Amino acid sequence: MADLPQARLAVYSPPFTHTGLDFFGPYEVAVGRRVEKRWGMLATCLTIRAIHIEVVHTLSTDSCIMAIRNFIARRGTPRMIYTDRGTNFIGASRQMKEAAQAVNTDEVMKEFITSDTNWSFNPPLAPHMGGSWERLIGSVKRNLQAIKPPRNPKDEVLRNLLIEVENIINSRPLTHVPVDDDCAPALTPNHFLLGSSNGIKPFTTVDDSSAFLRQNILASQVLANRFWRRWLSDYLPEITKRSKWFDKTESIKISDVVVVVDNKLPRNCWPKGKVIEVHPSKDGEVRSATVRTNFGIYVRAATKLAVLDVGRDACKPA
Repeated sequence: MADLPQARLAVYSPPFTHTGLDFFGPYEVAVGRRVEKRWGMLATCLTIRAIHIEVVHTLSTDSCIMAIRNFIARRGTPRMIYTDRGTNFIGASRQMKEAAQAVNTDEVMKEFITSDTNWSFNPPLAPHMGGSWERLIGSVKRNLQAIKPPRNPKDEVLRNLLIEVENIINSRPLTHVPVDDDCAPALTPNHFLLGSSNGIKPFTTVDDSSAFLRQNILASQVLANRFWRRWLSDYLPEITKRSKWFDKTESIKISDVVVVVDNKLPRNCWPKGKVIEVHPSKDGEVRSATVRTNFGIYVRAATKLAVLDVGRDACKPA
């Protein structure tokens, strides 16, 4: 099993420094006497596992850009944005794919790539690489079903429901009861966003003196550092456990003959091709590769490529 990516271990980084984005929906809302569709944009901090939800009125390029700008205005500018590639960025359902035709993902990406922000796409047809946000989208949907919203709520009702669900998910425990203090509460994403699990802040006497303000700033920094120390001691050991894949296997190499796994086709119709380029990750393991087939050139995750022994056996000495 590979090491966790750097985005999951960005110690002491502000929330949403490394952000995963995806869309979900649609949901029908009542606008006057007509019914319109709305979508949700979920941004998740890959380090502290907090989420932020924006309501998107249409799946157009402009709406996507505005939703991301709204997120940045309230949560800060990410250093790195991670999404699925192509239409997977907008979701997997049929309705989402049809609506996504109006979205120019290249234009959305260019809008936010700056000297401070980079954009990273996962390989096509590799939803497991976006599991960090796919799992949380499932949690959002389950919480919405549990709340049982009206059949066609108004816009403001849907927005309120999604914000309530956002707070519920950000209040979920990331850890068990701390080892060193049984009385301390379990660590949650809201501890990093709000200072407590439910957002309750202690009452303080109003004082605008410089000494009082300096004291409060130092106190907040001490509190933030305490949360990060708990993140290191309680949460990090949980996500770095290794339970399988101890045996090293041979990586995909250039000139390997492979079968491209395509769930849309019968198994005996999967295209065969030759690897013309490999894309290793920072740990040296090949996570995706470029394959030339009779139908074109594709980039696919290593999990979607089945290597045939024909090419490798031919290269082995007798």
